[in-house]
Amino acid sequence: MGLGEIFLLLAAGLAAGTINAVAGGGSLVTYPTLLAVGLSPISANVTNSIAVSPGYLGAVAGSRQDLVGQGRRVRHLIVTAAVGSAIGCALLLLTPEETFRMVVPFLVLAATAALAFQDRLRRLVNGHGRPRGDAPPGPPPTISPRRSLVSLHLMVGLAAIYGGYFGAALGVALVALLALVVNETLARVSALKNVASAVVGLVTVLIFAIFGPVHWVAVAILAPAAIVGGYGGARFARRLPDRLWKLVITLFGFSIGLVLLVQAYA
Repeated sequence: MGLGEIFLLLAAGLAAGTINAVAGGGSLVTYPTLLAVGLSPISANVTNSIAVSPGYLGAVAGSRQDLVGQGRRVRHLIVTAAVGSAIGCALLLLTPEETFRMVVPFLVLAATAALAFQDRLRRLVNGHGRPRGDAPPGPPPTISPRRSLVSLHLMVGLAAIYGGYFGAALGVALVALLALVVNETLARVSALKNVASAVVGLVTVLIFAIFGPVHWVAVAILAPAAIVGGYGGARFARRLPDRLWKLVITLFGFSIGLVLLVQAYA
């Protein structure tokens, strides 16, 4: 691997770690970069999943203040994220390469649309309808703890399966789905996203290291850069107001989905 390719991978790792912490989708940078330096699609996918995973740990450290008071949620989502990502890894390794290339763009676009219409979808998920008659509009009734917990497991599980299958825009999927069932600011939802992403990353490292065609030299270059980018990106993300948060993540998610769609069907 030449010096130019090394610098290219370093830059891609920094960018991916930052993007994953702020909005998710950093793999859109690292995955094509790995293809550009000569890896096959499957090798690039599993190498990318392992390389960007440490960046999620940096993102968790950078967003730890927003995890205060969310210990119960974190404990529940860890197990679900681990199981879901293991299922996704198995699907990737056992199905044809062409399958995930064709499916991934639609998953990304669907997740981003869920975030864009978060408020309406949350009312549907929680069973909140419009006020009847002339009743004044007010805050929707609080969802029961049991139903909230089931919804949390479902959303994290779906996103984790996706993340184990193909990690690009995992953060977009997690933020979009978690925002439906967690009534918090997007900064605090993003902190939960970082924890779930870290769990998915750990599982993919364990499975792909044993069963996947990993390019370890590329991992050694990308991973440290992704950690630095993830920590800095998470700290920057806390400064963004909610409305800007949603706009940035939505625009970024749709951009990712459209690029992947063009690549898959061109």
